Amino acid sequence: MHAELVTVMAVLLDRLLGEPRRAHPLVGFGRLAQAVEKRMNRAASRPMTQRFSGVVAAMVLVPPFVALASMAAQLPKLGTACEVVLLYLALGGRSLAEHARRVVEALRANDLPLARVHVGFLVSRDTQTMQRDDVARAAVESVLENGNDACFAALFWFVVAGAPGAVFYRLTNTLDAMWGYRTPRYLHFGWSAARLDDVLNFIPARLTALTYALFGRFTRAGHCWREQAHVWDSPNAGPVMAAGAGALGVRLGGPASYHGAIEQRPPLGEGLAPEARDIERALVLVNRGTWLWLAAIAAGAWWPA
Repeated sequence: MHAELVTVMAVLLDRLLGEPRRAHPLVGFGRLAQAVEKRMNRAASRPMTQRFSGVVAAMVLVPPFVALASMAAQLPKLGTACEVVLLYLALGGRSLAEHARRVVEALRANDLPLARVHVGFLVSRDTQTMQRDDVARAAVESVLENGNDACFAALFWFVVAGAPGAVFYRLTNTLDAMWGYRTPRYLHFGWSAARLDDVLNFIPARLTALTYALFGRFTRAGHCWREQAHVWDSPNAGPVMAAGAGALGVRLGGPASYHGAIEQRPPLGEGLAPEARDIERALVLVNRGTWLWLAAIAAGAWWPA
């Protein structure tokens, strides 16, 4: 019953409060990571030296906070409350929905410049020249992928390894979001964070893809997952977005601009280009999937040993 209680309470806190407006620990961690990266990342160094520096930087940043989470979870009388708070801070479902719905509102108001601004909070690609279809596609892709990162994977690692597991996952995922770019600055320094994030997301991403299929067009989602996921650059985003696109019956992928360069991405899904309503439909997949996961965790807690 312990995992059931903590996960339900943490999800409810996320739904009621959203991310802390001030002094979010992940924001502070991000600033610390920026400072460490500036000190340790030497662009002129050899690739292997940069990789080694990236490994050391990740080891400096992540394990101390995981240890603190472990100690907090074991506090007498306060341990369970600490676990609820730590898992709540690792989740980002309401924040994802709020950002996505601002994009929907801007698109429905035919305010493309505002839609570009809001989608810029969801994606790392260039948004200045996006057209309406580009904005909707980017938002759907972000909702599907971040549904895994901000909801399902954090729940998975809490069930597997408690609050320390959720914290370890979320901090590693944050480092990947900051350093996991294939640019001259981060290609080698961010290698270890990106590979570790791939490992941590391997099982959750496939469970997320199955979740999307269950709440959408199951057969089409499975077909897109099998036929398209392997051609996507990311081993985990591919299954998630291919299954999600198939479940929604939309086509994702295609050209996108990153750091001023156009990247030709393989197509995912089947159907028409997404519209504003498809952003909301993607949010429905994440929302229904979250409640399904909570029900599964509760069922697992009652299952006889």
